[in-house]
Amino acid sequence: MHDRQTIHRVATMYYVQDQTMDAIAAQLRLSRSTVSRMLKTARELGLVTISVASDPGSESPLAQAISSTFGVQTHVVPCRSSATSVQRLDQVARVAAQLISTLVHDDEVVGLAWGTTLSAVIPYLPAKPTRGTTIVQLNGAANQVSSGVTYAGELLTRTAAAFDADVTYFPTPAFFDYADTKAALWRETSLKRVLDLQRRCDLAVFGVGALQGEVSSQVYVGGYLDDADLATLKATGVVGDVCTVFVREDGTWADIELNHRSSGPTPADLATIPRRVCIASGRSKVPALVGALRAGAITDVVIDEPSAALLVDRLRGPAGRGERLKRRARA
Repeated sequence: MHDRQTIHRVATMYYVQDQTMDAIAAQLRLSRSTVSRMLKTARELGLVTISVASDPGSESPLAQAISSTFGVQTHVVPCRSSATSVQRLDQVARVAAQLISTLVHDDEVVGLAWGTTLSAVIPYLPAKPTRGTTIVQLNGAANQVSSGVTYAGELLTRTAAAFDADVTYFPTPAFFDYADTKAALWRETSLKRVLDLQRRCDLAVFGVGALQGEVSSQVYVGGYLDDADLATLKATGVVGDVCTVFVREDGTWADIELNHRSSGPTPADLATIPRRVCIASGRSKVPALVGALRAGAITDVVIDEPSAALLVDRLRGPAGRGERLKRRARA
């Protein structure tokens, strides 16, 4: 393992001085494969960050359709037609991690939800030290069989490490047994401090959960809901959740009983946060994503190409045309 100074020197020679790997190898008396490994290490350490600048003129038709309908910024991730659902998630996670890195700055509060998608994104966050930044947990993670600390806590800890930020945990259940228990706990000083911090978020990062799909959503397979809960959700038209708050595809959520027992921020709560990045991968996530978009919970979407195509197909139907007409009327 070469020292950090040498790795930085190699990265500077390659990316700044535009020297070839062969030239660097000859100058430093290294093999070409060693130089290649060192450049990879430089990226992993955050010494080098590579990004493709956003160009409105090059936005794909799929991204344009989603953006114009919902007034969001859309990042469609190209995927091979033969890619598996896991491979598509990995590709989306890489793009999302780079986007999040560009959006986190000094002296900001970043709200982070937990879930299968975020678990794929966080390992790809490049190192970007900041000052005065805080990562706050957006929704509780405890359930009947786990405190949730290991699962959600690891995501927050790794995110904080990437940005050299402080962490504030939210030590509550994902879902309370009774709505009045939640209401009473929300008045406690220790939790009010966390809730106040959540309301001060400059950026929120989350995924959407689907009742079923190729890549299972953690909230539906991790012991958070029993069979009766799942049956009730299906009977009331729920298609998924955002930060453990359930939504229908038409964007409604307020009358869903289980939401009164959820510890997560509602779409209305999320709408007060300036920047709200939702990451979605998999066709099964599309109905929940549409619901979250219609609820106004999102400003930025990162989505794989096949799922984006399915979403646009749904928008081309009568409901989608109505969506565009309502948006024009609001404008």
